[in-house]
Amino acid sequence: MTINEVQDEIIEEFEGLTDWMDRYAYIIDLGNTLPDFPENEKTPANLIEGCQSRVWITAHRLDDGRIHFEADSDALIVKGIVALLMRVLDDRTPDEILNADLYFVDKIGLKEHLSPTRSNGLVAMVKQIHNYAMAFKMLDNK
Repeated sequence: MTINEVQDEIIEEFEGLTDWMDRYAYIIDLGNTLPDFPENEKTPANLIEGCQSRVWITAHRLDDGRIHFEADSDALIVKGIVALLMRVLDDRTPDEILNADLYFVDKIGLKEHLSPTRSNGLVAMVKQIHNYAMAFKMLDNK
């Protein structure tokens, strides 16, 4: 599936949840689907700056050039938001990540229902994912 197809799928899932308490519960459930994050990777180097809660993201380039991310958070809702980002951006090429318009965030109403600090954290997570993509792209161009 393309990034936009995954985003459209997420939007469709959220359209079935009209109450924001149900949406938060679903986001929390999504966070529980993240694979276990290695404890030894929970280091300051992998910690996302700008998040109120602690969020760790690592990236590894696969043999075919795609980037595989691993992520975790110590806050339930934030962990779910991370899971959404991983669902959309994990195992993509640097160009796919850098060119992605993450419209699902607005379409599901997430931005308007996050506190300012969580909203800033979301921006910081996306920025870090972009930084990884840019770094791997630069390595590819050497």
